[in-house]
Amino acid sequence: MSRILYVILWALAITVLGGPVQAQDKPPQFATTKVEGTDNVYVFRYANSQAMFVVTPGGVIATDPIGYGRPQAATTYIEEIKKVTQQPIRYVIYSHHHFDHIAGGKPFKDAGAKFVAHKRAKERLATLKDPHTVLPDETVDKNRTIKLGGTSLELTYLGLNHCDSTLIMRLPKEKIIFAVDLMPVGSLPWRGMIDSYPLEWEASLKKVLAMDWEKLIPGHPGTGGRLGTKQDVEDILAFLQDVSAEVKTAAHEGKCWDTVEKEMKLEKHTKWPNYEQAMPFVLRRYCGLWGRGT
Repeated sequence: MSRILYVILWALAITVLGGPVQAQDKPPQFATTKVEGTDNVYVFRYANSQAMFVVTPGGVIATDPIGYGRPQAATTYIEEIKKVTQQPIRYVIYSHHHFDHIAGGKPFKDAGAKFVAHKRAKERLATLKDPHTVLPDETVDKNRTIKLGGTSLELTYLGLNHCDSTLIMRLPKEKIIFAVDLMPVGSLPWRGMIDSYPLEWEASLKKVLAMDWEKLIPGHPGTGGRLGTKQDVEDILAFLQDVSAEVKTAAHEGKCWDTVEKEMKLEKHTKWPNYEQAMPFVLRRYCGLWGRGT
């Protein structure tokens, strides 16, 4: 009787609860997606990093190899491009000099691609001599337009911000920009605050908002994997301005570093999904700015 009762109760539980809870599906390790509304613009994602590539009749313009600590990411990137087109990869454009986005480019170099970056990126890479990062063949100072197969890609240097070598890449026809770490989509900057220039970052965001674009491809997937909008940029700008003002006041009261880092809360911004994770990095950087002048 006890066994029969157990079977009846188990069957009832399945009926009411809908059976065992299934493990949530994890996203695949990598994916390639064509940007909606375009014929030739693609996003390549590997783990939590993203790059953009553009296919033209004259060849492919690729960005960031994203092979830091994972050389298979760069080779997978090339394989994914080959699934879309047999056109050769003509250019690889570095978004900035940080290894987590630009390391691993040797397979692209071996395939004949020409590497382009901001001049400060080349200067830093030449000093660091990272064995996994290809030195740029050509550099950009303030502006340059790459023209290939009827497609134009504008490269713009806005000055100091997330770092000192960031290029904004804009496809004027498609009204798309590709920018890495400068404007996270749906989340806050965190480790990226370490070597940033906070006040100049705000100025750069204002310049980006003044540019003509509709979609932002970020260097890390946006919330839900979405692309960004100007509203996302406005939200990040508002956050940076608010935390800057709060920490400035606290610093003038002698509360940097420990008091600010341990006690400061920005209640209006706690909705951000990575708020708790990001704030220690953000507060420390602003204490450096307003508490030490660095």
